[in-house]
Amino acid sequence: MSFFDILNIGSSGLAAQRIRQEVISSNIANASTTRTPEGGPYVRKDVIFRPVSVTSDFGEMLSSLTDDGLRGVKVAEIRQDDRPPEKRFEPNHPDADANGYVSYPNINIIAEMVNMVEAARSYEANLSVMNGTKLMALRAIELGT
Repeated sequence: MSFFDILNIGSSGLAAQRIRQEVISSNIANASTTRTPEGGPYVRKDVIFRPVSVTSDFGEMLSSLTDDGLRGVKVAEIRQDDRPPEKRFEPNHPDADANGYVSYPNINIIAEMVNMVEAARSYEANLSVMNGTKLMALRAIELGT
């Protein structure tokens, strides 16, 4: 494992968690959006991750033989939540249906905030890995001189 492999793993984690934070921010910002350009309320989104190889071609060949290759992370997709919207009786709302109900996004702000904190902590952990690797490389250079 090289320093570059570690940096690639860490940077893949940073990029993935940044996208996750953007999606969570969008969910929070649209928690009360009852009408989108597509029609209907905003639909909550989730980020789906998948592992991705970060080693060199030779490293990939070796890891395929030993099945313990180094893995970073990549956003596989941003999936819409399939739960139905929350119906609230608000007959005077401009988006109320014929029965007086308004469809709101099924977004739990508290759960989204917990997800945001988790994503931020994961981002910080990946950053710590990268900073630690950089420090090790600098120490190795100092020892070599």
